[in-house]
Amino acid sequence: MNKRRTAELTEQSWSGTVRFADGPRVAIGEALGGIPALPTGAGHDAGVLAAAVPTAMLFVRNPTGISHAPEEFASAEDCAAGVDALETALRSLAGRVAEGRS
Repeated sequence: MNKRRTAELTEQSWSGTVRFADGPRVAIGEALGGIPALPTGAGHDAGVLAAAVPTAMLFVRNPTGISHAPEEFASAEDCAAGVDALETALRSLAGRVAEGRS
């Protein structure tokens, strides 16, 4: 009954941590009251674009802690809070650009 199982793992890809540009990241943090800045190692579009354009991401609370899987979940209330945060951040960034502060 105690059969030994083995497995071999092979890394097929790797995405390192992405540090987003200070401008959008700081502006979003200020607009939303000093929210924490989190590094991301996932291959989000924003992580890929960060090498070419100033980029940032907003994360919506996910009580499961599971990401990029069917078990990932965020409540409607948390999604709505994310939309509100995005609107606030975009309005703030638009104002900064209009004032010449990016």
